[in-house]
Amino acid sequence: MSTPEYPAPRVGIPVRLSDADAPGADQRVLEANRIFDDVVELIRAAGAEPVLLRPESEGVPLDAQVADCRGFVVPGGGDVDPALYGADSDHPALYDVNPAQDRLDAAVIRHALENRLPMLGICRGMQLLNILRGGSLHLDLPKTSVAHDPVDGEEWAVHEVALAAGSTVAGVFGADRIPVSSGHHQAVDRVGEGLVVSARADDGTVEAIEVAPDAESAATTAWSVGVQWHPEAFVPSAELRLPLFRALLEQVRFERPAGGRP
Repeated sequence: MSTPEYPAPRVGIPVRLSDADAPGADQRVLEANRIFDDVVELIRAAGAEPVLLRPESEGVPLDAQVADCRGFVVPGGGDVDPALYGADSDHPALYDVNPAQDRLDAAVIRHALENRLPMLGICRGMQLLNILRGGSLHLDLPKTSVAHDPVDGEEWAVHEVALAAGSTVAGVFGADRIPVSSGHHQAVDRVGEGLVVSARADDGTVEAIEVAPDAESAATTAWSVGVQWHPEAFVPSAELRLPLFRALLEQVRFERPAGGRP
């Protein structure tokens, strides 16, 4: 008896809304739009079908767009509006604050959390997850011995992070330390409710967070991980690009509804 073949499970990813060609656009917007395509390709390389999620203002309710999605990736981009966590919206270090992007990404994260569907947040995606759980961000990280933003024309800042023993990310990589690629000037400050820190840089910067297991039933808590680094980057090692996406896909397959589409 042959095993039935299923179509690739669908993984939703909210599109980037900022226009890199707009007058006065920050160069980092162009980079965020470019690496969005890399994330989409990694979702596909992991074995899933990427579903591009768009604002409801474009005509299709979000509920309809995510109806068949079994997991989500919320990628990087510009700064989240500090007003969402009670901070200074006029800070001079802010760039590409886009309320429409905040609304779209937040709606996707809420849907994943409320429906206990697997989710991976990358950089901005991790930060917004933390904010939605009542956490806050450092508006502009102080300079330390660890470079988090690339300098001198480099595409990425490369440094190591320590992975917490027994954490999801440590299990994904099978290691207690890995090198990562960074490109950010903000990071988690106050950790949101129900989240645990699962990786830090050597200067103490929070590099990964996870939704903590449900106190009453860990089985009802979905796989929800946020990383501050950019796993889609080709440096420091191409071998480190896919593990998080494959781990997400394993959870997506586990979440397949009985008799339904993956």
